Amino acid sequence: MHNGLPSKVEVADKKFADIPEGATMFIATPEIVEEYIRNILEGMETSLQQMRKDLAAEHNAEYCCPITSGIFLRIVAEAAYEEYRTGKPLDEITPFWRMIDRKSPAAKKLTFGADLIKDQRAKEGLGW
Repeated sequence: MHNGLPSKVEVADKKFADIPEGATMFIATPEIVEEYIRNILEGMETSLQQMRKDLAAEHNAEYCCPITSGIFLRIVAEAAYEEYRTGKPLDEITPFWRMIDRKSPAAKKLTFGADLIKDQRAKEGLGW
């Protein structure tokens, strides 16, 4: 999961997704995304869009990269699931289900399907 690259803030040299030309854009790392998710309290949820807003503000940028944020969310979820699959208890893995629901594009791309997400969200009183 650790890609070895640092996070950074760049200036968009052209319009990119929802980011206008000239805006500052924070590019996170999988570790930063993982830390963000680990800080979501049990029974609470947030979205990728909210994480992007929060990380941009925290790192003094106007936006957070939508592409890398989504990729890193999936990396974190896949790594956490692998830990679970190899015996780590659910309460010790990154609770990615607090950011992924059935509407999340990441839910459709995960290699392990959505059953664990659905079950964990139900246990925490979160809608699927």
